[in-house]
Amino acid sequence: MAHEPGPVTAAETGAETGAETGAESGAKAPQGPQPLVSPLLSPLLSGVPGVAHGFFTRQGGTSWARGDLNCGLAADDDPSHVDENRRRVRDHLPAQALISLIQTHSTEVVSLTALPDWPRGRGPEGDGLVTRVPGLALGVLSADCGAVLAVDPVAGVIGAAHSGWKGTAGNITCALINAMAGQGAEPARISLALGPMIRQASYEVGPEFPDHFRGAVADHWRFFRPAARDGHFLGDIAGIIAAQATAEGVVHFEDIGGDTYADPDRFFSARRSAHQRQPDFGRLISAIALQRGN
Repeated sequence: MAHEPGPVTAAETGAETGAETGAESGAKAPQGPQPLVSPLLSPLLSGVPGVAHGFFTRQGGTSWARGDLNCGLAADDDPSHVDENRRRVRDHLPAQALISLIQTHSTEVVSLTALPDWPRGRGPEGDGLVTRVPGLALGVLSADCGAVLAVDPVAGVIGAAHSGWKGTAGNITCALINAMAGQGAEPARISLALGPMIRQASYEVGPEFPDHFRGAVADHWRFFRPAARDGHFLGDIAGIIAAQATAEGVVHFEDIGGDTYADPDRFFSARRSAHQRQPDFGRLISAIALQRGN
C-alpha cells in the first residue's frame, strides 16, 4: 500500500517541491563528510566505448550531518558543500566540466556545441541537455523524478533529461531524442537508460491525475492500477517513459530500477520528505559524458 496521507498535493504528485534534510527519519546517519560511493550503472550504457555515466546515490558527500551527496544548487545547503559534491561527481566520471540546468518540469532541451561558461556549472532553464563535446558531463537532478541518460555511439551524441510527471506528460523523452537527432543521432542507434525514481507501488495519485497522460502515450490507463483508497490510483511513470522511448524508435532501452521513495538510505525523495514534513530535501544527480580523445 502506498504512503499517501491526506489530499494529493503538488509535492505528492512528484514535483520537486517540499523538503528533506540529511536528518530525515528512516535513514542511517553517519557523521560528517563521507567518501564517495560509486554510482549505480546501466549495463547497457557501460557497454558503449568512450562513454562515462552514473546514477549517483545520496551516499558519499559532504552535505549536512550525515555526509550526503546533495548536488542541487537550489537546496538549503552550504554552497561549498554542493560545489564539493559536484566536483566529486565530475572527477569520478571523469569529465572536464559538469553542468546542469535550472529545472522547471518542462520539455525544453538545450543543445550545446561548445563548453559553456556557466557560473557554478548551472545553466538556463530547461530539463534536457544534448552535446557532442567530449569532456562535458551532462547532469540532471532528481528526487523521485526520472533521470534519462542516452547516447548514440555512431554520431557521438549524448543526452540527459529530467522526466518528472509533468515532463513525462509532455513527453520530454521525445524532445530529447529529437534534439539528439539534430546533432546527427538516429533513434535506432540510441542506447537509453532510466535510473532510480519513484515506482508504482509508492506513487498514489488522485482521480484526475491519469488524464494528464491522455496524449502522452497510447492507452495511458494501462499504467495506472487502483489504489487502496477509493478513486485513487498507483501510477507507473517509469513504464510511461519506457513506452515513449519505444514509440520514438529506440530499441536499446534499459530501466535499472530502484524506488527512491522506498529506499531512504540511498535516495532522496521529495514525496517522502513531504510526508515526513522535512524542511528541505537533497537532489540526486545522474550524469553522462563523452570521454576526451574519443
